[in-house]
Amino acid sequence: MSPRDAGRHRLSDIAAALGARLEGDGGLWITGAAEPAMAGPDDLALALRPEYTDGLAQGEARAALLWDGADWRAHGLRAALYVPRPRYALAHLTRALDPGPAIAPGIHPSAVIDPDARIGAGAAIGPLAVIGAGAVIGARARIGALCSIAAGAIIGDDAMLAEGVRIAARVRIGDRFIAQPGAVIGGDGFSFVTPDRSAVEAVRASLGDRAGTAGQGWTRIHSLGGVEIGDDVEVGANSAIDAGTIRATRIGSGSKLDNLVHVGHNVTLGRDCMLCGQVGIAGSSRLGDRVVLGGQCGVNDNIFIGDDVIAGGASKIFTNVPAGRVVLGSPAVRMETQIEINKALRRLPRLMRRLAGDGHETVSKPGQTD
Repeated sequence: MSPRDAGRHRLSDIAAALGARLEGDGGLWITGAAEPAMAGPDDLALALRPEYTDGLAQGEARAALLWDGADWRAHGLRAALYVPRPRYALAHLTRALDPGPAIAPGIHPSAVIDPDARIGAGAAIGPLAVIGAGAVIGARARIGALCSIAAGAIIGDDAMLAEGVRIAARVRIGDRFIAQPGAVIGGDGFSFVTPDRSAVEAVRASLGDRAGTAGQGWTRIHSLGGVEIGDDVEVGANSAIDAGTIRATRIGSGSKLDNLVHVGHNVTLGRDCMLCGQVGIAGSSRLGDRVVLGGQCGVNDNIFIGDDVIAGGASKIFTNVPAGRVVLGSPAVRMETQIEINKALRRLPRLMRRLAGDGHETVSKPGQTD
């Protein structure tokens, strides 16, 4: 491809990359993707469902990624792509069109790199990045501006660290790691102890009784275990993975963490897990493979969640969850049980009105709902 064609892709090449069926003019040049109503003549319109029909008429796209069975000629297009699963194809399309962060090749003059650090071939280090003694940066890694990588940390090949990512000491990260701005990997775990049995320990054991414990100050338990992260892991903006106390906190290959996720010390996360925004996992809990936690889920410390568990948003998991279960609520129970609980709660006001009326249900006021 010539410099003039940089950032442009022939539609036929996109079709080949996606394994899509191409109809029409495969020689069209595509520079981006857009929603149908906002698409320009060089955009590939993403009309993945019939609901986007009106948008195709409003936009200026000459080519579109269409739902199966759509008539591209009827929509005034010059070409179309068809795939069995459009949303999956979208993942590959956006990867092809994403230029990535603007990190110039080589090492920026303002970067501070210890002489004992090892930088892999083809790595790019952005402005004001700091890399400590003995750190290892893999081949073709991209380290954004203002990142810091502490002494002895190891980052694999083809990693991408966006601006302001912090990698602490005793952190080992596999290949193709992605961290969004502000992510912190390997900070100290939140672990403290009192000289004598604390009120928290007493309450936890008794479920409410302080047992005459006295007030005491807290003493830090330092984190010596670090963090170990597998291959193809992604960590969202302002997320934090704490170092383990003695053994490492572990994140399995293929796992994806959204923004504002907190993984506590000593946690073990399996392969291909997905943690959505604001999930918090307390220390020493173990999660199996392919666990999905919806936004704002909380996981208690020292519990086990089995493989393939799915937790709906805002669920609070206080006890072990067997493999394959779908849970919801606080405390989390089977999803179908929580739905029945929610239905029952909605009936409570009506039930209370009936009880207050000695068994006679009060007539609702206009606009009033039960």
